[in-house]
Amino acid sequence: MPQPPDSPSPRFYGGAASWPPEQSVGYLMRKVMTSIRTQADAQLAAHDLTYAQWVPLFKMSRCPSGPSTVAGLARELETDPASMTRALDRMQAKGLVVRERSAADRRVVHVALTPEGQRVAAQVPAVLGEVLDRHLSDFSHDEWQQLLGLLRRMLANGEAQRQQTCPPNP
Repeated sequence: MPQPPDSPSPRFYGGAASWPPEQSVGYLMRKVMTSIRTQADAQLAAHDLTYAQWVPLFKMSRCPSGPSTVAGLARELETDPASMTRALDRMQAKGLVVRERSAADRRVVHVALTPEGQRVAAQVPAVLGEVLDRHLSDFSHDEWQQLLGLLRRMLANGEAQRQQTCPPNP
C-alpha cells in the first residue's frame, strides 16, 4: 500500500556498499529485459530481423497516423540518430521502409513502412507475446497484475522525481 505523502520514503538500499547488485531492482530489470530481447531476437531471426530493426518496425506499426522522422524514432527508442540511420539503411535495403526528405525542411527525413514492412511488423507482437508469456510462465493472473501495478508505481515515482529535479520549461 502506498505511503501517505507526508511520511518519509523508506530506504530499502541504504548505502551503496550494503547490498549486492543481484538484489538491485535495476540490475534485475536489466537482466530480465536482456533475456526478453535475446529470446525475441532468436525468434525474429527467422524473419531476418535484429533487435535494431524489429523495435523501430514495431514502433512504426503502432503509429499508423503517418510517417515518423528518423530523429523522432531515435528519440523515442532512446538511441542516437546515427544508429537509427544505420538500422534504417538495412531495413530499406530489405524493402521494409521508405525514407523521404521533408519538402518543408530538408534536414528532416520521414520514414514509413512499406507494405512488406507492415507485413513483417505484424508478426512482431505475436513473437513478443510468446516470449513474455514464457517469462511469466509460472505466474498466476493475480501475480501478473500485481507485477504490472508495481512497475507502474515505480514509473510514477520516477516521473514524480524527474518533475521535482527537472521542472518543465515555462
